[in-house]
Amino acid sequence: MIYALKGTIVNIEKNSVVIDVNGVYYECFSPHPAIDFRIDQEALIYTHEVILENDHYLVGFKEKVEKEAFLSLIDVKGIGPKTALNALSATTPEDLFKAVQANNVAYLKKLPGIGPKAASQIILDLKGKLVENQVAEKKTAIVSPEYETAKAALKQMGFKVKAIEEAFATLPNEPMNEQEIIFASLRALNKK
Repeated sequence: MIYALKGTIVNIEKNSVVIDVNGVYYECFSPHPAIDFRIDQEALIYTHEVILENDHYLVGFKEKVEKEAFLSLIDVKGIGPKTALNALSATTPEDLFKAVQANNVAYLKKLPGIGPKAASQIILDLKGKLVENQVAEKKTAIVSPEYETAKAALKQMGFKVKAIEEAFATLPNEPMNEQEIIFASLRALNKK
């Protein structure tokens, strides 16, 4: 699974962006590519690989919280990746989470591709799974690509996000690559 791509934006379409990663060009469908990216910009795009029976593509987001909102939406019964992308093109993750917490069916129904039934299902499936501090936590977390990659690897090893972030807080304030971050974090995690 491709967690993120770092490279140069070479093309922006209505619904997608193309990023050059060391000579390999990836197209990522995005909720608002023309707003989030510009050509020749060095960018980090948080990605999710969609693999369906008759389709295979990448979706990409400027912010990690947008990716998490997308992943939350596609977990909802009856909401597919394209519907989730269309919905996110008309809202922010913060507003989406607030609408779910407030049972605001009227707000959700206004999103493209979301009817009354889907709006109710979003609230039913996501209420209680989303917490208010989720958005704030994502904005304050360490966001360098090396730390994000290390965090993903540590999560796959079975560590909880809170424990990983506590371990990151103990690391020296100096440049480290992903492998160094993982090994140093494992030392801190195994002391607990």
